[in-house]
Amino acid sequence: MITLYGIPNCGSVKKARDWLESENIAYTFHDFKKAGIDKDTIADWMKQASWEVLVNKKGTTWRGLPEATKDGVTNAASATTLMIANSSVIKRPVLCKGKTVLVGFDAQTYEEHLL
Repeated sequence: MITLYGIPNCGSVKKARDWLESENIAYTFHDFKKAGIDKDTIADWMKQASWEVLVNKKGTTWRGLPEATKDGVTNAASATTLMIANSSVIKRPVLCKGKTVLVGFDAQTYEEHLL
């Protein structure tokens, strides 16, 4: 079973969804904005991807955070707290298939792991 996490209007999420559909790969979409994200899911992701990869420090959400908040994100625990409170700071999409966690969209990486 494949789950794709993200928000519908994100360009990278749209590319990932289009790619999955063009390859006829079934998946479930988890919308952060509607369903949120929980500590256990993030902990599972961090078994494969570091918090540094999961927190999108290049995005507008990160840039809009107060400096004190940004300075406080120094480890997995503080990053998890931020991602739960503000799921828009998570690099998108996050694709999970079994123990595989892919962060961001790259067609070649998807091919290698899903085809």
